[in-house]
Amino acid sequence: MARRIAVLGSTGSVGENALRIAAAHPDRFEVVALCANSSAERLREQVRSHRPAAACLVAGPLEALDVDASACATFSGADGVLEALERARPDVVLNAITGAAGLPASEWTLRHGRTLALANKESFVAAGEYLMQLAAETGATVLPVDSEHCAIFQCLQGEDRGRIRRIFLTASGGPFRQRPLDSFGAITPAEALEHPTWSMGPRITIGSATMMNKAFEVLEARWLFDLAPEQIEILIHPQSIVHSMVEFVDGSILAQLGVPDMRVPILYCLGWPERVPFPGFQGFDPLRFRELQFHTLDVDRYPAVPLAFDALRMGGDSGAVLNAADEVATGMFLEGGIDFPAITEIVAATLRAHRPAAVRSLDDVHRADRAARQTAERLAADRPRVRSART
Repeated sequence: MARRIAVLGSTGSVGENALRIAAAHPDRFEVVALCANSSAERLREQVRSHRPAAACLVAGPLEALDVDASACATFSGADGVLEALERARPDVVLNAITGAAGLPASEWTLRHGRTLALANKESFVAAGEYLMQLAAETGATVLPVDSEHCAIFQCLQGEDRGRIRRIFLTASGGPFRQRPLDSFGAITPAEALEHPTWSMGPRITIGSATMMNKAFEVLEARWLFDLAPEQIEILIHPQSIVHSMVEFVDGSILAQLGVPDMRVPILYCLGWPERVPFPGFQGFDPLRFRELQFHTLDVDRYPAVPLAFDALRMGGDSGAVLNAADEVATGMFLEGGIDFPAITEIVAATLRAHRPAAVRSLDDVHRADRAARQTAERLAADRPRVRSART
């Protein structure tokens, strides 16, 4: 019987790749729900191709979808995402929504005991401890789609997690790995959106340039794999071939390697616990990568990463503050309102100003999120504005 999957964020790069995989394996996967933020035309095309039971256009009129409502129930707004899930009742939810907006769908999936294919790392940044407790209560499964965490997950299959000494999360270093530090104030949004390895959405790409994305992955790894913060290390690995590594107490190290292609972890998570064939995929040629480089993390170049460990030490809702402040600051940078270094500076100041509180529900997360956004906006308003015409 085909596995019923919902693809949230279906018009983004992860969502599009997931739908191509589903179309290539119609005997294994049935797309039962689709969700997009505002790309109505593309979502309409996807609905007509995949014929899901439900679809949601979060930001836009339902009339723009122009689909047969008798064949596909349509919903709108943030609540519409959960309504679509209720209607479709998927087995697997691939959550590729960007930002904190993806948190309610992650909670819905785990509360209903379904499998969460997690490409929305912000869910676990903001509420990782709460969500893992919920998964334990309902028996839900969390499968990380991020290449780094998917690598760790695969390395830990059949292993005793109590025997982990540490993990290494690898990072390409982004587009500014070798750029002079004294020129960071002149970085433009166009330059920051040129990632050397991966093709991603704007917010994630900017996060890779600041390495806030890697800070988020530290929090995600802490909760996904029940690790102490000191068991998590970051390595700069420009080739992006070793997706991450696990070192065990006996000195053994397991690593997952492969060409940088998001289709691989997506297929792994959709097919898990089976390994589904990938027809036409170009295999890994070791001779093309005779030299693999690893470098220590330069915190002067990437000051965002230590903020993850600050948030873990603070505890409670601090991860939600970290994410919310970064969403605000990143948006302002892309609009030309602040310079590149100000992104991390505003996030750090917002985190310092925060008084942590426990997370017992999504209401607690939303409360911290709103307060952090207000603080970040106020801090940004106090800074000199850069030329908004700069791109």
